[in-house]
Amino acid sequence: MKILCLHGFRTSGSFLQKQIGKWDPQIVAGFELVFLDGQFPASGKSEIEGIFPPPYFEWFQFNEDFTAYQNLDSCISYLCDYIEKNGPFDGFLGFSQGAAIGGYLLGYQSKGLILKNHPPMKMFISISGSKFRDPTICEAAYIEPIKVKSVHFIGAKDWLKEPNEEFASAFIEPLIIRHPQGHTVPKLDEATVELLKGWIEGVVKSCSSTKEEFEAEGCAVEAMKHDPPTVREEIVLNEEC
Repeated sequence: MKILCLHGFRTSGSFLQKQIGKWDPQIVAGFELVFLDGQFPASGKSEIEGIFPPPYFEWFQFNEDFTAYQNLDSCISYLCDYIEKNGPFDGFLGFSQGAAIGGYLLGYQSKGLILKNHPPMKMFISISGSKFRDPTICEAAYIEPIKVKSVHFIGAKDWLKEPNEEFASAFIEPLIIRHPQGHTVPKLDEATVELLKGWIEGVVKSCSSTKEEFEAEGCAVEAMKHDPPTVREEIVLNEEC
């Protein structure tokens, strides 16, 4: 399965790749992970300066309460163009701002507003993701539950914990994995690794992962009809990273 990975605010695809590198390689062994950089260079200081080398990028800009956005339309056009030219993709993995963008794309595609010629996405891994707060976007993206299999990592100390909870509720029967950390990609214990592996196997079984079959209309339709997983909540008992 081919997964587009969307990094957090003022970081980079390379940094997200390092973050995901904390996980047991078995989790993503069956994926072709594509780590894309945001369209715009960071317009301010990055929180990872001194931790990870530049350059840093952002997908769009926003105000303090995340209700107004700059360059969001350009970001969406950039991503849709990339997906259509380099796909098909089977889903998204996103952290923070990247997860918010992933949810936007899934919601809009499910309403037939974007990516009309691309097969429906099959899965979504959200880490510290949240909804957009603009009413117009909410009406389009989240008015109906998004019928994509999704797993949501929510940190007990994440300053966006409540928005993360609300975001997960926008999907039909999401798998929620809770951890005791903050706004970060958490390390995973053995039980959670097995849980994720089982969840991914279920997604893969719902539809063949070959390019030819994903392009077949019947497979795309069947993937949308497939029952999503049951909600389960797991506590990841790891210490702070």
